[in-house]
Formats: sequence, structure tokens, C-alpha cells
Amino acid sequence: MRGRTFIGVAALASIAVPVAAQTQVEPVEEVSVDQLQQRMQSGATSSVALTQAYLARIAAIDRQGPTLRSVIATNPDALAQAKALDDERRAGRVRGPLHGVPVLIKDNIETADPIATTAGSLALKDNITRRDAPVVAYLRRAGAVILGKTNLSEWANIRSTRSMSGWSAVGGLVRNPYALDRTACGSSSGSGAAIAASLAVVAVGTETDGSVVCPSSINGLVGFKPTLGLVSRSRIVPISHSQDTPGPMGRSVRDVALLLSAMAGPDPTDAATARAVVRDYAAGLSARALAGKRVGVIRPAGMPAALAERFDAALKVLRAAGATLVEVTPPKLDGLGEAELLVLKTELKADLDAYLATTPAEVKARTLEQVIAFNRANAAAEMPFFGQELFEAAVQTRGLADPAYRAARATSLRLAGREGIDAMLKTARADLLVEPTYAAAWLSDPVYGDQYGGPSASELPAVAGYPHLTVPMGLMQGLPVGLSFIGTAGTDAAILSAGYAYEQRATARVAPRYLPQAVAPGLEGARR
Repeated sequence: MRGRTFIGVAALASIAVPVAAQTQVEPVEEVSVDQLQQRMQSGATSSVALTQAYLARIAAIDRQGPTLRSVIATNPDALAQAKALDDERRAGRVRGPLHGVPVLIKDNIETADPIATTAGSLALKDNITRRDAPVVAYLRRAGAVILGKTNLSEWANIRSTRSMSGWSAVGGLVRNPYALDRTACGSSSGSGAAIAASLAVVAVGTETDGSVVCPSSINGLVGFKPTLGLVSRSRIVPISHSQDTPGPMGRSVRDVALLLSAMAGPDPTDAATARAVVRDYAAGLSARALAGKRVGVIRPAGMPAALAERFDAALKVLRAAGATLVEVTPPKLDGLGEAELLVLKTELKADLDAYLATTPAEVKARTLEQVIAFNRANAAAEMPFFGQELFEAAVQTRGLADPAYRAARATSLRLAGREGIDAMLKTARADLLVEPTYAAAWLSDPVYGDQYGGPSASELPAVAGYPHLTVPMGLMQGLPVGLSFIGTAGTDAAILSAGYAYEQRATARVAPRYLPQAVAPGLEGARR
């Protein structure tokens, strides 16, 4: 997904507010990876029991009740995987912190399970590849149970400038667990809503510009977009090899760090990962990580008063944690948006054509042009609310050898990196930057699409390929907002630790209540 365009609604069914009664025995709501692991280690539960509990919760509140539609498909092999991992544990082999832990995977990432990788499009409904993306292979090696696939903004939100976040033709509209009429953002909307609702403990999303950090911020989660090349992008439905990356999403920085530790590593099929650092990112977390650090503070123009209030409260926490705060004025970076868009359109055509050529023979749309034709032929299902003007523009681009494309990539890298993040860090003599990730979730609107004009922290780190972490900083008028921690390339561990130090002091995350609509604090009794 691009940071400033989001997606829409297949059908707005009537909203059932109460969470459906759940028959699960094993409690899984709001639990951490460590808690699940401790239960399994003590013998109090098993991977099979946890997997059954999450599947029951998906049935109760994703398919019924609030009907979040965040999980596009569950894995029919999940219980068998869990049983095999339980057998390993009984035999004395535990692979690590994720052994037996159910994990959700965004449905643009291939898994070897008997489920399609659709990117939300009916054109890929038969894309059962029976192969793991390297990031999934790493997770299996770490002992994770692949619970299922999460819904997403179709084609990771690159089809239309007038889309609405969280809608796909395959999965319908993802609803925000905090207020069911609000967006879950995108494109990793399903991963965001599912983890907020405890349908798994962690999930994998992907980001091109905003698609991990936006749904994480808006669903009250921690989300991390790593340095480009830390995690493999192979066997993932692509947008842009210059900006795409998977990223971990969870309810705490530690959970995200544990997931990242299992995901990261070199992949011979992805040259960008040649220098990927394999390390235990959770082991390096410290509640004192902000002590003595200089933090550059970016205040976006036009912040809503309620967001500014939450941001100021977060800055007080950073000071209390020992950070020295330095106000930073963002430089004017004229032309960055235009350069980024040309890069994304050009690489979409080249990268998607290359990916589609590797899909099974059952997939008939094997080029971007054929996907466009498929959408036109199936417009009632694929384009009920918005079109495909970005696809149509991308198919007209001139390829990776085009001098205009190459100039745009050089320009976007320079503006976002050297003249953007790096310049702000240097001027402030800062170790990292902080700013609000986004404002609160907007209404899902099938007529006008995404109506968001507020601040966004995603573009510079996305274009530069730098690490970007969002951590909850509380509620804005009853809806979650996040605080962004941004650094230069390769500072992933330091950014995670800074976010952890903030999180431990702020304890700002609030669990969702599945309200039919957002209600400001103190006004709950004013609406029915």
C-alpha cells in the first residue's frame, strides 16, 4: 500500500455489536508470546489446544459477532502442524520462543499450505503454489504454526487512487475492532484487526509505504517496518522491489521483536538480503534504552488538538525515560511524491509480471495487462466501488531501463534519505526521530473512499528503506493512535529498544471493545 491511499467495502452488512459467546477452553485474549510459551512449557496447555482456541475465536468474532473479516482463510493443516510441534516438545526438542505458537500471515505471502495466496483478488483465487516464501520457511523453522491468512486491501492497495483501505474482492471489508464503522487501514488491515482482536498473538504484514505502520497504529498495535533487506521479499506478491518488505505486527514490542528474530535472514533469491543480520532482537530490548539519547521531535503541521495532546503526553514519557528532546523542522522535499509514484508504477509492472509468470497454470491472469482485463470482465465483483487507474497507468510505464524511472529512483532516495531523515538526524545530532504515526481511524466509506488528510509518518522511511516502529500512545477520542520511532538504515535493534523503553513507561495500549461506532470518552451513554 502507498501511504496516502487506502481501500473499500465489498458489502456493508448490518453490524452485530456484541462479541459472540465463545466456547473455547484455553484463554488467549490479550496474551503474549512469552505467556503462551510458559503455558506450554509447564504442561498447562499445548500447541493443539492453543490452535483450537484461536480457531474458535476466529469463528466467534471474525465470522460472526462483530464480523471483523480479518482472516481470509484458516489453514486446514494448522492442527496437524501443532500436533507435530507438541510431539517435538514431548521428545525434548523446543526450537525457540515461537515453538508451537500460532501465527497469521498476510495473504500476499505464499505458504506451502493448501490455501491460495490471493492478494485479495479473484484473479489469484487458484494461486495455490505449495511453496513457502522464505520468510514463512524461517517461521516454520522457528516452530511457528501457520494458523491462516489475513485479509488485506486488494493488491496491497496499489490498484486505485480512490480506493478504501481494508477491502478485497475475496475477503470483503475488514472492520476496526475499536469501532466497527471505522477503517482498519491498509494494506495489512487484516493483520492489524486480527491481532488487535487476539485472533492470534502475532502476524506478518507487508509494507511498501505505510502498510504495516498504519494498520498497527490505527488498531492499537506495535508494528515494525525493518530496514529494507533485513527480511526476504521472495514469493510475495510484489509492488516495488525498492520499497517492499514484510514486517512483524503484535501487541507489544517484545512480541514484535521475537517475531522479527525468526523472520529475518539472508535469502539467495533476494539480493537485498545479502547483509541481513540474524540476531535475537528481543534479547537487546532494555527499559533504559532512552537514557542519554537525543531524540528529534517532528511536529506535523495541522495536527488535530486531540492528537497533539496525546503526542505531548508521549514526549513527557520520553523525557522521564532519560531522553533529551530536540525539536526538528522537516525539510521541504519538493518532488518526492511524484518520484515515488513513478518508481512504484514502473516497478509494479516489471515485478508483478515476473511474479505472475511463476504462478500455477490454474492462474490465467499472468501479466498486469491480463489482470486489468480480468477486472474489466468481472467488474461487478472486482470493481463495485472503485476502479484500477493505477494499474492502467503502471502498464504504460517504460520499464526498468527507462531513464525517467532511474532518475526518479535516485531522486526519491536522495530526498527521503540523505536530505530527509539523515539530514534531520545530523542537524539535531539525534539518535532517532519521533512523530505521530497517523491520526485516528476515519470512517469506511464505499462511496467516496478513504477520506484522510492528516499527518503520516510513513513516506520517508518507506522510500529510504529505513526502519520505522509504531507503538501505541493511547486513544484519541476513543480510537488508537501510535508514536513513530524512525532511524537510519541498519538501526533496527536500537529503534526497537527505544520503542520498548517508551512502551514500558507509557503502558498506553487499550484493548478493543468492538463498539458499533466511535464514541468519545464520557459520551457512552449519549448514544444507543
